[in-house]
Amino acid sequence: MDSLLNLLDPTWWLTLFGAFATIGVLVIIFAETGLLLGFFLPGDSLLVAAGIFSSASVAAGMGIEPLSFPMLLIGAPLCAIAGAQLGHFLGARFGRRLFDKPDSRLFKREHVLRAEEFFDKFGPAKAVVLARFVPIIRTFMNPVAGVLEMPAKRFLLWNVIGGVVWVEGMLLLGHYLGDKVDPKAIDKYILPGVFLIVLISLIPIIFEVLKRRRSPKPAGPAPTGKHHRVPTGTDGP
Repeated sequence: MDSLLNLLDPTWWLTLFGAFATIGVLVIIFAETGLLLGFFLPGDSLLVAAGIFSSASVAAGMGIEPLSFPMLLIGAPLCAIAGAQLGHFLGARFGRRLFDKPDSRLFKREHVLRAEEFFDKFGPAKAVVLARFVPIIRTFMNPVAGVLEMPAKRFLLWNVIGGVVWVEGMLLLGHYLGDKVDPKAIDKYILPGVFLIVLISLIPIIFEVLKRRRSPKPAGPAPTGKHHRVPTGTDGP
């Protein structure tokens, strides 16, 4: 149990990487968004923590080298975008076979179904952007978009928008908090603070769900239970 909690704790990862913490953050962000088995890695919390520990006073209080904030601002969104693009490519290349495996401790078919439902509910463009703020769905959305034949160029456009907004927003917020919090008490605030940030990041999703529930549903034929293919035309964001 302790080892599992460590995997979810961003401060554990940053301490583990030590002087190479900045590089470690970039690697984890790529894996968390591009590799199916990366869904258990910290995403939002790691970015916020990385922003916090880019403050020299905070890093000194934790006994680690401060992370390079300029490198994070440039490298982290690139890794997030590249990872998601890889996931889309794998989904488009291998199709359903990518998910044709039994449930295990590291893979649950329900994660794929949740991503598909998310894709259906919001449409391709909004789903790719909003999924950035939802753990687990963030990882599975990219290959699902490939499996459902979302065009690669169109995916890239919304992937870039979502990746930049998500990464830069989390890093800037963490960096701001790092300058405001007492370095001697940082360990008391970081986990509750990160949890609060994750909750705040879900606000756009909640807003979209409420908006769609209030909108009148058009009459149409009864659902057949079969999953549709993604339209190649424009459906708006």
